[in-house]
Amino acid sequence: MAGRVARIFPGVSQDDGHPIHYAAVKRGTPVYASDGERVGKIDEVVDNFEEHILDGFVIEMTDGELRFVDAPEVARTAERAVRLTIDAAAAAQLPPPEKGPPSFKPRRGGRLSKLFGGSWRRH
Repeated sequence: MAGRVARIFPGVSQDDGHPIHYAAVKRGTPVYASDGERVGKIDEVVDNFEEHILDGFVIEMTDGELRFVDAPEVARTAERAVRLTIDAAAAAQLPPPEKGPPSFKPRRGGRLSKLFGGSWRRH
């Protein structure tokens, strides 16, 4: 198994841990390109919650810039690392994340709260 991993990700000898569901990936998890170079860390998981599928990840690159990596470019999500199918040069060319519209949730207030327009809050 170790030989197979070395062929897929040359230069990688570190154990990433067990595979995990994309929703369990924590902010700050290291991100590695297919050539084994660390390209950044996870900033945000972007998913389509209605269909339960991964849309991609927002990555904070090593230079501090935020980039969006699409789901097909994610090879593996594990306990201690996320591996990409693209090399470091391609990862450096990833687009910045799109800024979405603000989301609102109902605030559970009483009648007085609704009277003063406080029944919705911005996220």
